[in-house]
Amino acid sequence: MWSDNETERDFLNFGTVAATVSQIIEQANGQPVSIGVSGSWGVGKSSMIKLIQNKLHSDPSSELEKKYLFVEFNAWLYQGYDDARAALMEVIARTLAEEAENQGTAIDKTKELLSRINWLRAAKLSIGSAVSLAAGFPPTGLIGSVYGAGRNFLVGEPTNDEVNALQKASESVVDEGSKLLKPIKPSSPPQEIEAIRQGFESTLKELECTLVVLIDDLDRCLPETAISTLEALRLFLFLENTAFVIAADTKMIRHAVKKHFDGIDDTLVTNYFDKLIQIPIQVPKLGTQDIRAYLSLLYIDSSSLGKDDKETLRVNICKQLSETWKGTRLDRSYIRKLETDLNIVIPTDLSVQLDMADRLAPLMSSDTAIEANPRLIKRFLNAISIRMKIGSAQGVALDEAVLTKILLLERCGSKEAYTKIAESSAENENGYPTILNDIETALDEGKEIEFSEEFNSKFFQQWAASKPALSDVDLRAVLFVSREHSPLLLSHEQMSTAGAELFEALINQPDMATELEAKIKKLSIEDLTLIMEKLLERAGREQSWGVPPILEACITVAKANTSLGKRLGAFLSSRPINQIEPSIVPKIQNEEWAEIAFKEWEKDSVGLPVIAAIKQGRR
Repeated sequence: MWSDNETERDFLNFGTVAATVSQIIEQANGQPVSIGVSGSWGVGKSSMIKLIQNKLHSDPSSELEKKYLFVEFNAWLYQGYDDARAALMEVIARTLAEEAENQGTAIDKTKELLSRINWLRAAKLSIGSAVSLAAGFPPTGLIGSVYGAGRNFLVGEPTNDEVNALQKASESVVDEGSKLLKPIKPSSPPQEIEAIRQGFESTLKELECTLVVLIDDLDRCLPETAISTLEALRLFLFLENTAFVIAADTKMIRHAVKKHFDGIDDTLVTNYFDKLIQIPIQVPKLGTQDIRAYLSLLYIDSSSLGKDDKETLRVNICKQLSETWKGTRLDRSYIRKLETDLNIVIPTDLSVQLDMADRLAPLMSSDTAIEANPRLIKRFLNAISIRMKIGSAQGVALDEAVLTKILLLERCGSKEAYTKIAESSAENENGYPTILNDIETALDEGKEIEFSEEFNSKFFQQWAASKPALSDVDLRAVLFVSREHSPLLLSHEQMSTAGAELFEALINQPDMATELEAKIKKLSIEDLTLIMEKLLERAGREQSWGVPPILEACITVAKANTSLGKRLGAFLSSRPINQIEPSIVPKIQNEEWAEIAFKEWEKDSVGLPVIAAIKQGRR
């Protein structure tokens, strides 16, 4: 499995772009600069940020006396929990304070900066509470806790607990208020903002460093949070010894600006954006060679090769990739040459995967659902891995190359083409998709062929011409584990009348499944298997995995057969990590198959609350 986190290891030869950005910051010589790294969702902006930071840290060409102080800020993490504007100011001020402590200089200035930012926070708290009260709503925050506790005194006789609650809430306001309202001279917000700018600039001069603020995931935020962060940037922009690198999809930010400033035209949106971003840089779009290199490096990285061999291959592949503009090729034959020249022994399973990467790259670089997007490529490879695990859990042997080709058609081809091939396989006693016989033969011999409507697309023709050929391959096992997204009942798999009735009851009232348990246990294994597959098809639409009603139906069917329990465990382990909630753990913890899901969730760092629930359940 490949994680979706940003990486400091360059698999896409983005190092050249990162080097360009770092040179811009270095050559600014203390002059303020703002750089926008733009690209659509999943193209590698976060990784680019990491590479830029590493380049500034380690570039031997940079002057030794130059010192960079980095602030990493992800506005998305603060959304719903804190004001992004105040959070960014505080993160910057605290970073400066830590550096001042390390250097033993400018300590008083950084303390005053924090004090003024806390003053602005407190001012907002007071104003917000007053507005809430005036509107007839309970205020939030510290003052809200006093309001909530004290309100009980107005509606009846207070209890001892209510008296204690009011006293405790009042003391909290005094304590926390004293922390927010550091002793500074009486002032107004405009005066404080100007004082913050001046203090910030003088602190950087005294610390003799350039502050590099790296802002990521701005395009994931709601328009209000995105604009709040951009407004905070204006406070620090264009001050000496500052550099801002903002990673975001330009289209999303423009949308946020347009929504925030209702009625603004496109010209003013462009002007607003251009004033914030001095130097726009676009993340390069991947071509066939880039995708081939990326797939190969992903497979190499997850292989059993030693760390040094992996790094050696990565460096050489990226070097070759940087020279493809000259006409050089980065393909399987080049990697075979590396094996010989570098005396690296490629394991057999990795060799098969590298062959597959060679075939997949042209298909993934075409106009498909994957759109040459690194994040989607990882998700595609993870989907293959999950289906291989599902097959293993059920004792179904799968050919990874065949599974990959079928999954690519399912994800990127038309539904009609996939259905036709699946039906052809179902109708053949050996599971062969005979409908591909003439197509593959004609393509292999270079003959002209008239494609039917469902097969008449450039992608399908590229797909059909790619290896392995499928016309004489039994696809039943591959289609069986692929039914989560495209369920298909084969001709010999029709449910019995009793099975169909119970299935209908489970779908319509899944929370009542336990009452049907006795009847379900009497069904044949064929009926049970079909019912579980159809339930999982429906369950695949769930977006949140606490205890949705469909889970009760699945658990009840799983109790009727051990192999179906493993199937359910494999299905749950494949759910997106952000959908898993702690409440699912006690629901399934007593089932024998639960460990299949638990181990996968723990490995993928599902989240502390869920991990805690798993540990508690095991105890």
